Amino acid sequence: MSVTMKEFEKLSLKVGKITAAERIAGMSRIIKVQVNLGDRDAQAIAGGAQYYTPESFVGKRVIVVENMEAKTVGGVKSEVMLLAADVNGKPVWLTVEGDVPPGTKVR
Repeated sequence: MSVTMKEFEKLSLKVGKITAAERIAGMSRIIKVQVNLGDRDAQAIAGGAQYYTPESFVGKRVIVVENMEAKTVGGVKSEVMLLAADVNGKPVWLTVEGDVPPGTKVR
């Protein structure tokens, strides 16, 4: 299936900086993270809790889809989606090197 440029442009991809992360009681595969998007903070769910500690997320600059429809998972409202490569079921988060400001548009 092909995606037109017009459809792609509907996505708001931005750099976000993870400012906090914590385990969710009763959940073994997801972590709750707080993401700074420059003009606002958003809450998200990150998979891979069986591979990563919450501390390993803090300070990372990740790529997020800012305009995703909010979804509640494990009792936590996820407002943005972090993007990851899938390596045999393990998420490898798409990150940015250098001092790219939170909220920077990805294109």
